Amino acid sequence: MRKQFRDLAAPEEARETIASLELTPDAETVPLAEARGRVLAERIDAEIDVPGFDRASMDGYAVRARDTFGADEADPVELELVGEVHAGVEPDVEVEPGTAVEISTGAVMPPGADAVVIVERTEERDDTLVTYTAVAPGDSVMPAGTDIAAGARALGPGTRITPREIGLLSALGLDEIPVRGTPVVGIISTGDELVRPGDELHSERGEIYDVNSYTIAAGVEEAGGVPKFYPHAGDDYEEMERLLRQAAEECDLVLSSGSTSASAVDVIYRVVEERGDLLLHGVAVKPGKPMLVGTLGEGSAYIGLPGYPVSALTIFRTFVAPAIRDAAGLPEPRTATIEGSMAVRERYAEGRMRLMPVGLVTDGDGETLVYPVDKGSGATTSLVEADGVVEVPPDVEYLAEGESVEVQLFSPDVRPPELLGVGEDDPALSRLLDRVPSPRYLAVGSREGLRRLRDGVPDVAVVAGDTDRDVDAVELGSWTREWGLVVPAGNPEEVSDLGDLVDSDLRFVNRDTNSGLRTALGNAVADLADERGTTRHELVGAIAGFERATKAFESPARAVQSGRADVGLGLAATADSLGMGFVSLGVQPVRVLADPSRARKPSVQHLKRVVKGGADVLDSLDGYELSGI
Repeated sequence: MRKQFRDLAAPEEARETIASLELTPDAETVPLAEARGRVLAERIDAEIDVPGFDRASMDGYAVRARDTFGADEADPVELELVGEVHAGVEPDVEVEPGTAVEISTGAVMPPGADAVVIVERTEERDDTLVTYTAVAPGDSVMPAGTDIAAGARALGPGTRITPREIGLLSALGLDEIPVRGTPVVGIISTGDELVRPGDELHSERGEIYDVNSYTIAAGVEEAGGVPKFYPHAGDDYEEMERLLRQAAEECDLVLSSGSTSASAVDVIYRVVEERGDLLLHGVAVKPGKPMLVGTLGEGSAYIGLPGYPVSALTIFRTFVAPAIRDAAGLPEPRTATIEGSMAVRERYAEGRMRLMPVGLVTDGDGETLVYPVDKGSGATTSLVEADGVVEVPPDVEYLAEGESVEVQLFSPDVRPPELLGVGEDDPALSRLLDRVPSPRYLAVGSREGLRRLRDGVPDVAVVAGDTDRDVDAVELGSWTREWGLVVPAGNPEEVSDLGDLVDSDLRFVNRDTNSGLRTALGNAVADLADERGTTRHELVGAIAGFERATKAFESPARAVQSGRADVGLGLAATADSLGMGFVSLGVQPVRVLADPSRARKPSVQHLKRVVKGGADVLDSLDGYELSGI
């Protein structure tokens, strides 16, 4: 008796039915060399600083910056040359007052030096260096952790691994990474008339070559799955049952083509009904009406495609490929170029063609905005934060805000992040972002985050502490964190308060000036100065290392842990996670602020819900508490 299609499912129902199938395989760990194209299964935090040492960013001479003050072409400064340091070699010389050491790009800064005078502004005379320019502390020096700092969020779950991510993971020293499993898709072609390519074809019998197995297998690979071929089944019920059972045991999804129409010899739907659950038979779409969706007894998902190649491929691309991509954690494919508008004005007047790394973000109306990304040629994270490049001709002095540009994407799979955030580096935020689809977060600090929010580039800025900056923003949520001084376990120096940094000869490590923690410390120092009847400047000068700035929230604590410092500015949560001592100096608010024009953007609303529902994340971190707003 012929099977009749009485109630055809609407296309949306078919999509929902296929989406309900469990296709996602278990996560696995793979060598870094085999990771390209895979998708991260979990967040990866940096375990080390990159670079792991203060290094010279230019060829020149390592000096104490104060020894060069006042130097110019008319009145140069002379310093004694006492040695040299090359890349890859541990320094065996120290820069004392009035001395200098020749240094190569990438070399470790020798003890005592805090700046590099570039070679073009100097002259050697016997054992004397003549410098014709003054430098400030940090000039031509890349501090440890400038590229990415230990404890920072390097890559989030769901990140597609491309050559740019491989570079960052290599810089972090990882030789294997956790990735989402790749769905294995079994492919079975049915029909007595089919012949595999390469076999003898008898046209007089009505035989045709099997097209579907190979076209669908290529589509599976393109969607991120692994195709697995099974023998041609014909229309024999017992053979069909045997192949389906075998494929169900070995695959996450089984695809067949043919044997889904109402013909009396089309028996596959009976196999599915007897061995599993037939969820859908027939879709109101042309081409491709006869489609089966169900499960097999062993738990594998099953989809039956039409027999005609055009219909089979159309149904596959429309309904099945998105499900495979979702199971593999891959985004929808995109073209290799994209048009967008400059989010900010970008100056450029060097007279050379510029391949400007850029990131992409959508505004509140869904239009693509393009913003420059540049952390220096030596920073691997620039590649991760950028989506492509804009080619700027040599005669263009600037790109105007709102100007249309064409972005050459790093790969056709690149797409803008659903959420772009900037601001404070915070461990709770890293965990909350794991719950947001496709976020990109640039930990530029609270001050810089507010500036960028005011300029209209990011969707949100995360700000720690009080700020007097006039920025129009919508608050999405907030929490508090306990901050203070991180000391070695057991607190061997018996540090009890901020005054001990002023009164004792302790080596201190601070955060950078954009950090909310640095601002909080500065305010605390000012309050202490008022109590003592002195000035903030005097107290800052008494703290050894106050100006020693580090990049991320864990960096000072790790400096203490390694013995490079006695005390570091940090969080109670950091001290707890590293098994270190902690001296509390207060509680600091952390606010998530949104650009008002992006407040209704779906990803921004998603973040708002995540923050307000993030009590479990905050409870897991020492010293954190969700604010009641």
